[in-house]
Order: sequence, then C-alpha cells, then structure tokens
Amino acid sequence: MTAMATSLRPDTGSRKGAAVTFDGAAVRLRGRTIWSDVSLTVAEAAFVAVLGPNGAGKSTLIKAILGLLPLAAGTASVLGRQPGVAKGRIGYLPQRHGFDSGTRIRGVDLVQLGLDGTRWGIPLPGSPSRKRDAARVAEVIELVGATTYARRPIGELSGGEQQRLLIAQALVRRPRLLLLDEPLDSLDLPNQAAVAALVRRICEEEQVAVLLVAHDINPIIGYLDRVIYLAGGGAIEGAPEEVITSETLSRLYGAPIEVLHASDSRLVVVGQPEAPFVHGDRHA
Repeated sequence: MTAMATSLRPDTGSRKGAAVTFDGAAVRLRGRTIWSDVSLTVAEAAFVAVLGPNGAGKSTLIKAILGLLPLAAGTASVLGRQPGVAKGRIGYLPQRHGFDSGTRIRGVDLVQLGLDGTRWGIPLPGSPSRKRDAARVAEVIELVGATTYARRPIGELSGGEQQRLLIAQALVRRPRLLLLDEPLDSLDLPNQAAVAALVRRICEEEQVAVLLVAHDINPIIGYLDRVIYLAGGGAIEGAPEEVITSETLSRLYGAPIEVLHASDSRLVVVGQPEAPFVHGDRHA
C-alpha cells in the first residue's frame, strides 16, 4: 500500500492512540488473495470510509478487524490487541436491507437487545442494573435523535429511522470502535447525508472511531477524516482529497482513471475498470 499524507483534521492518521493498525496485511479466501500488502491506521475518534468496487474486499476488511478472518500475512492490532480479542469494545452493524413492515419489536427493545444479547440471563425488573441499562438505552436513543419514535414497532419506521436505532443498538455498550457495513445502502440521498452527520457527531461526542463501508462517497465526503480505498488487490489510505484523484486511483487500479468534479460538486470517477462507488445512486 502507498502511504498517504495526514488528513486536514489533526492526528487522524497517526499511529499514536490508534484504534486499528494493519501492517503488510493480506487475506486469502478459498485459495484466492483478496488483498495484500495493506498497511493502514484508524485513529481514535476518527470517521473513516471504506470504499471500492464490488468484490474488492471491503466487507472482508471488516471481518478481518473483527477477527472472523485470519490474516494470511502481515500483522494487525485492534484497540491495542489482536483482532478478535477486544470484541466487547466493538460495535458492529452488518449489512441489512431494512425490517419487514410486519416486524413488531419496538425500537427501544431492539436497542435493549444490544445489552441483553451479550449476557447470561436478564436482570430482574427494578434491579439497579436494569435501571442503569434503561438509562443507557434512553441516552443512546436520544443521541441518535430517535426518542420520538423509539417506542413504535420497528417495521413501521422509515429506513433512515431504522438505521438510527440500529446504530443506537451498536453504541449501547459504549464501544471504542464502531464498524458499519453499508448502512447507507438502502437510504435516499437526504437520509444518507443525515446518517453521515450523525456518525460525525458520534465520533466527537462518544469518542468512537468509526469505519463505514460505502459505495458512494458524495453524501458523506464532507464529514470524513480519511478514506480507505480498496481495489486491484490492494488499498490506499489517506485524506479524501488525496486519495480520490486521477493519479492515485490510476496507480491503484493499474489503469487510466479520471476523477471529474461535476457542476453540483459531486465527484465522478470514469475509466476502466469501472469504479462505481462515485457514480451516484446505484439503485436508480
């Protein structure tokens, strides 16, 4: 991987106090190398997007951080320990495409499961631990702006409202690292920007490092500290304005890539192989 300069926000690429570091890392699946020679740093309380075309290994990177996939080469540190050891300090929101309209569980109960799902047994009603839990659940629901609808069935809520409650569930145990795998995928553009703004605020108020897998950088670029771009079996990390350039992406893909600035300030990537994550709404 090519080392990039630091972000405009201070210390977001420094290894001092890093939440995640990879050094010369590689992952193989079913005999095929997904990516190799990847070195990156995610600082504490940094908001980092993981970008790249389909099949480049974005979700694979998240699984390697969680310790679900072993490295074939190199080393990794997650919250100062080997991947998989610090799972209790990581909040994880996997890919999903919303709840069925008939899902009756309330939003507040969904968030509560973020606590109860890790325990042997449930605290008794009225116990001090249950009161502490209820206070924490209410706190994170307020943090994500979901208080007004948290007691409604989750199936009745919009996609953006559901995502806010799922993020609250991932935050309820006070993680130091939050992994969000395509949380914007089923949302319209205004909701994508709203969730990105929420994640930025969570980084600052909760001091949580966030890795967010995305296909389109445009709704979130103004909120990011850094990006990790995976393609061609490798990765480049750096500030968005340093990575999303014609020269950098051409080097990563090993093919001519051009980054254009549209009149509405969107970034558009053109060239072969296709780099679809900045082509706008891929569901249109």
